[in-house]
Amino acid sequence: MANQVININRKKFAAGLFWQPAGAGVLATRFYARNLARGVDKRLNLYTDYRSMVGLGARKNGARAGMISAAADVMDAFSEYTSFLAVFQHDKIYYLVAARNGIIIQDTVFDDEAAARDEYVKLSEIPDWGAFFAPGAWGMPRAAERNLADILTGASRATLHSISRANTWMLSGVLMAIFVIAMVAIFRDPVVQMMTPQAPVAEIDPELVAEYKRQIEEKNKELDAQFEIEKTLPPEPIVMPYELLPDPMARAELCYQAIGFVMQPVVGWNQKYAECGEEFVVADMQRSFGTLGEFYSQASDLMPGVTVTEINEDTVRVRATLPGLDVYASQDERDAETIVRDLTTRFQGVDSGIDVQIVTDTLTNGVDVAYVDVVELATSSKLIPQQFMKIFDDFGGVYMTQCAWDATTRTWNYEVIIYAK
Repeated sequence: MANQVININRKKFAAGLFWQPAGAGVLATRFYARNLARGVDKRLNLYTDYRSMVGLGARKNGARAGMISAAADVMDAFSEYTSFLAVFQHDKIYYLVAARNGIIIQDTVFDDEAAARDEYVKLSEIPDWGAFFAPGAWGMPRAAERNLADILTGASRATLHSISRANTWMLSGVLMAIFVIAMVAIFRDPVVQMMTPQAPVAEIDPELVAEYKRQIEEKNKELDAQFEIEKTLPPEPIVMPYELLPDPMARAELCYQAIGFVMQPVVGWNQKYAECGEEFVVADMQRSFGTLGEFYSQASDLMPGVTVTEINEDTVRVRATLPGLDVYASQDERDAETIVRDLTTRFQGVDSGIDVQIVTDTLTNGVDVAYVDVVELATSSKLIPQQFMKIFDDFGGVYMTQCAWDATTRTWNYEVIIYAK
């Protein structure tokens, strides 16, 4: 099987994901993805959510956090079909995507044409496909040919995220990269000197030889001194995540104001969904009777400085960067199990269901390792962020990682974490 990453116009898309419906009762996709990966394959360490589905991927297959799901992009491009079977030829690979009743059932990259064709023929025997797409050279009945570069635009919101909140591997990779760069800097000149053909000494001016040797000696002394300094420097201390938390109410106020900013009414366009993450706030709007030109004209006045992305001719996404907040250290004095019990009691008192679980984040500076227990909570509420976060007034180490407004259901969705002792 081919590497499950597709390169289009210097942009990488993740393919080969394991897709499952998330179900109506799922409040926090990360929780569901983690539990699903444990039951399917623990090497699946990345996830994305798309149209009430969860897709699981693995770094061993080339996928990385931040990549957009190729299958989700294809689904957006073929939004008029609830069921379709498609194979696209791109360079030397064949990419197969199949969807039934709006659910992705196959998402695979093949580097062998025969294998891709056999899988397409097998799936085509299933009745009631809404549309077929295949390479023209295959001569498949009723199949149209489409160019994958025209399909994968990168507009989908289905980006991959790490299932675990731990940054161990990323930090280790950064440290390894720094080490490699340092080694290259130290040994580059000697290696270049060894590989460069040298002219006979008799043909070189003795004064130039002496000057060259002097410069080499000075450079070596400089590199030796630099290496000694770097070798003796202690590793940077581990910064625990609860040492850099914004005030919970300031964060709630920021998200409320930010969502209000990007969800301002635009004539001829309906508000759909807005989400306040850790760095950006985004909102999706759908056209009713307006035009793109009218949207840009109004948005430039109502929302100066935002970035607008055209998902398709009827949907646009508005994104704005969140300003920074002052941070301070905060950690709850209770252990994780006690926090879970107290949270459950608190939300039972207001008759509200929650998804809550305990995870352990691992942090390292390349030498030392530290662990911190984190309680993760997700729920839906009619309360605005400022009112909702008052529930956590007597908890320490609180951080609202995400809040989102669903304009259709007029409901807020929240994800909150609490750092335990």
